[in-house]
Amino acid sequence: MLTRWGRDLDPDRPLPAYPRPQLVRESYVNLNGRWEYAFGAAEQPEVWDGEIVVPFSPECELSGVGRQLQPDGWLWYRRSGITAPAGDRVLLHFGAVDQTCTVWVNGVEVGSHTGGYLPFTFDITEQLGPEQEIVVRVRDLSETGPHARGKQRLDRGRIWYTAQSGIWQTVWLEAVPEAYVERLRIVPDVASSTLDVTVVSSGPDHPCTVRVLDRGTLLAEGTGPPNTRLALPLPDPHLWSPDDPFLYDLEIVYGADRVTSYAAMRSFGTGTDARGRRCFLLNGEPFQHTGVLDQGYWPDGLLTAPSDTAMVHDISTMKELGFTVVRKHVKIEPLRWYHHCDRLGLVVWQDMVNGGGRYRELVTNLPARWPVRIADHRYGWYFRQDAAARAEFRDEVRATVDLLGTTPSIAVWVPFNEGWGQFDANGIAAEVTALDPTRSVSHASGWVDQGGGDVKSFHRYLRPFRLRRRPWERRVHALAEYGGYSLAVAGHHEATREFGYHQFADAASLAAGFTRLHERWISRAVRRGLAATVYTQLTDVEDELNGLLTWDREVQKIGTDTVRAALGHLS
Repeated sequence: MLTRWGRDLDPDRPLPAYPRPQLVRESYVNLNGRWEYAFGAAEQPEVWDGEIVVPFSPECELSGVGRQLQPDGWLWYRRSGITAPAGDRVLLHFGAVDQTCTVWVNGVEVGSHTGGYLPFTFDITEQLGPEQEIVVRVRDLSETGPHARGKQRLDRGRIWYTAQSGIWQTVWLEAVPEAYVERLRIVPDVASSTLDVTVVSSGPDHPCTVRVLDRGTLLAEGTGPPNTRLALPLPDPHLWSPDDPFLYDLEIVYGADRVTSYAAMRSFGTGTDARGRRCFLLNGEPFQHTGVLDQGYWPDGLLTAPSDTAMVHDISTMKELGFTVVRKHVKIEPLRWYHHCDRLGLVVWQDMVNGGGRYRELVTNLPARWPVRIADHRYGWYFRQDAAARAEFRDEVRATVDLLGTTPSIAVWVPFNEGWGQFDANGIAAEVTALDPTRSVSHASGWVDQGGGDVKSFHRYLRPFRLRRRPWERRVHALAEYGGYSLAVAGHHEATREFGYHQFADAASLAAGFTRLHERWISRAVRRGLAATVYTQLTDVEDELNGLLTWDREVQKIGTDTVRAALGHLS
């Protein structure tokens, strides 16, 4: 099923926008488009199967392939005749490749990477010739291995979605000086009216200069060594919020390197409101989190949105419906998605991507029905016996915080969901807080609560939710998943079996049920101190027909005024 954006796709220039909005250089060669591909063994094929449109995985319609990579097979890519940009060094960037890949440039192996949701880079300067040939080999174990996979499964159905593989985010080349800016750490300090910027560099201690601008007007400037925090004063700062998502521009000079970025002055946290209830804070004031769950799946691109405009459509729709928060569910999006949340003003709860073995009834379903606490240091119960896989997950948590830590819109980190691949949740929550003390942590969303983090999280679908406040609970209370009301709209889904937690026959009864849910149950819990709500969900996804939008984004099942009115009871 094609979306309107998929129908307009140019297979020679898919997703051409600069992929890293918080670290921009002029040198940029986009390698999305037509590549050769082949399914086969571990050895490079002599005959290629045809063309694939990168960055769409072979399992999805927009790739032009329509074939699933199996755990015992290999997927190969090749592109030739590439002209590299001119510079001292040339970097080859991959936004994400699912799950494990090895890369060759002009016949020389330049590196490997494991982890299907995180970006990686190779310096290919020494391998360059007059024209470049890039070859990529991919293996994807999906749920048969321990690696991060999110909601992908080979036997899709119900809440599990089509497993996809291979390159699914932008591939690009970039020229940089011999010493260059590798990344930025940007931390706003609203209390002291300063913006802290650390320029992480690849080379020697050339002085680096950071400038803060407001639409071309210089507000602050500082110079210092790289890899050291530079505090830039911003008296009377313009604070970021969903109602006023103001962004400052940044210019960074480090030796011969010139990059641009942006930042926001805002603070997140938790505290107590005037009635003594634990709450979330934004810029030091109580801020109710009224959220919606977003899986980030597309009928034509699976994990890959068909265009930048498509991503903006989903984010803008959430805002128009009255949501102030989106929970990005067990997926790391391309960096442009976070940029749009930053500039449009949508607060993000960011899930980590789960891994481990197939899930067990004892820890993933039983706690949903009975209030039991099952210790997550019992690794075998959670299929987390593999010490190397646990270490890999911890590494990916750190990499996720490092990757997205400068994103202004992210307010909450969520390491685990419903016991999926869970282990040592309290310890991991503490690690995340140490890495990023400026945000809250929901250590275990749903159930299998271990008492840690900043959030006491609930999921409730099959029976009414009543908040029972416990005077000794220091954490904020969040209903991190609820609703899941489904309506099948003929001609706008591909479900083989409709899945939803409460099914409705028509749009009128769905709207009435949505209104009744919020007026009767959710608003009552909010008055008692429920600090956050996350409705399931923004869109239908394959068999799940419980979205506010259909799978193809063509039908909004409940009118905007009705949704906004229902959510208005939560403020």
